[in-house]
Amino acid sequence: MNKAPMIVVMGVCGCGKSEIGRRLAAALDTGFVEGDDFHPPHNVARMEAGTPLTDADRQLWLETLRDQLAAAAADGRGLVLSCSALKRRYRDLLREGDAATVFVHLHGSRALIGLRMQARQGHFMPLGLIDSQFADLQPPAADERAIAGDITLPPDELVRHILQQLAALS
Repeated sequence: MNKAPMIVVMGVCGCGKSEIGRRLAAALDTGFVEGDDFHPPHNVARMEAGTPLTDADRQLWLETLRDQLAAAAADGRGLVLSCSALKRRYRDLLREGDAATVFVHLHGSRALIGLRMQARQGHFMPLGLIDSQFADLQPPAADERAIAGDITLPPDELVRHILQQLAALS
């Protein structure tokens, strides 16, 4: 890629955004930002209570993440950001931070993601919200700069696949 890459690793809860995002950032020797760390306390409380977030709940959070992308772009730094980015309008808002942002959509079956969510510990997102995440998901359209990542692949193989696809985009 000619300029420092701006990448959002996206998908429903439990698809591996944080793990793959960290590995991808390490492979690209660039920064990683965990999008969940920027949720305001009331969003975390809603999710812990099993209440899906609304578009209004997500707005300030998405604006904050957009600003993270914009700051990295302004500094000439690459950035890998984990963010569900479930809807097209959310991705459009994030792209305001850097128009060349590439979205890596991690996808898998509800059954596999449900198993992963049951196994993870110490996260505020309960298994009960998985259906609302799938209901909100609008996979990236053909006119978006996006790469699909199959989460049935082992993590190292998935990252290699993503890196190959990123190279093909440049």
